Formats: sequence, structure tokens, C-alpha cells
Amino acid sequence: MLEIDRIDTFYGESHILRGLSFQVAQGEVVCLLGRNGAGKTTTLLSIMGYVAPRSGSIRLRGRPIHARPAYEIARSGVGFVPQERGIFPSLSVRENLTVFARTFPGARWTLQRVYEVFPRLRERERNLGFQLSGGEQQMLSIARALMLNPDLLLLDEPSEGLAPMIVHEIIQVMRELKKEGLAILLVEQNLHTALAIADRHHVINKGEIMFTGTSAELEADESVKSRYLAV
Repeated sequence: MLEIDRIDTFYGESHILRGLSFQVAQGEVVCLLGRNGAGKTTTLLSIMGYVAPRSGSIRLRGRPIHARPAYEIARSGVGFVPQERGIFPSLSVRENLTVFARTFPGARWTLQRVYEVFPRLRERERNLGFQLSGGEQQMLSIARALMLNPDLLLLDEPSEGLAPMIVHEIIQVMRELKKEGLAILLVEQNLHTALAIADRHHVINKGEIMFTGTSAELEADESVKSRYLAV
């Protein structure tokens, strides 16, 4: 579904991503792990077209997207849940979900389907974005991305600052999405959450991948965890 091939991304003269390469298959959850400043969010921004790599390529279903603007990448089937959530505080839950919805005959994600997966949003349908709790805002951000009916979902630290009960709900949702064949690229700081969701993990340090492996392999590698993930 997604192929990243030796991309180099800069902010000004600062070299952030250095020859980064990895893939995400359909129905697979891949997690990017690393300390703050390692390049995880920059990877997502590079995929979405907010920051154009200076070299290398990014392909979605085999087609290059690294030279396209963000709105075209979103329309091609990529949903993005940013770290700051990005919901509209002055719009209702329903309006947030429908304002950019991508509908077509046979679309998997409809308003009714989203409410089935996130019943709390149905309960809060008429509430404005700023009236929601942090957990509800995160659910709304994920649900809004799903209303684009994407083939690939990018999530930037969806468990950050949330109560354990809400994190558990999000983990369950991610597992359901995976079962339906959605490809997911997850950036996560919480190792427990990452291990509970992802099929494969890439540990990034200074814009380079230092480890690739399954949840079991990462959990067993104390050297990688202490060197690149410990605070």
C-alpha cells in the first residue's frame, strides 16, 4: 500500500530524515517509535505532502505521491490524524464528521458506521468541538479521517495524554480497522500501546531506522529499548 524509498527531508538546512525506507502493506499496522525529535512526525508530514522530501520517493499503491500537494494525497485515499487532533472547535461533532466526508456508492465509512464504532460521538453529536473531552476529541479526529474512506490511515501519537480506559478503546478500534484491511502507520511514544497494536515496528533515531522487528522481537530486545526508547 505504502512504499517509502530512501527519502531525505530537511527543515531549512537541518537534515531530519536520512535515507528512510520502509513499507506498509494492506491490513498491516506499522509503528514508528523513537524519542522526541527522532523524525517520526516529519515522516508523516513527508507522506502527506506538508514537507517535500528533497530526494527519494513515496508511493501509494505503486504510484508516486511525493511531489503532490496534501489535498491530492488526501483525495487519493490517505487519512491523517495529527498529533494536535485538528478538529474544528466551533463546529458540532456531526459537522466535523461531514464537512470533508468522501462518499461514493459502496463507501465503507458512513456517519452511521462511525457512530457504531464510536457510540460516544453519537451521544455528543450536537456538542461543539471545544466542549468535548480530550479523549472524545481524539475519537472525533480518528472518525473524521475515516469519513474520507481511506485505504491508508496515518496516526500521530493517538494515545498521548489520554486516560488508560480511552487508550484501551482506541486500541480496540485500531484492531477492528486492521481486520477490515485498512493499512495503518502509527507514530507512538507509549511502548505498551505500540506493542498491543502493531505488527511491525521501526525504531527511529536522528532520522534513521535503527531497528525493525515484530512486537515480540522488540519486547525482547532490552538493548534497543534502553538505547533508543528509554526516557
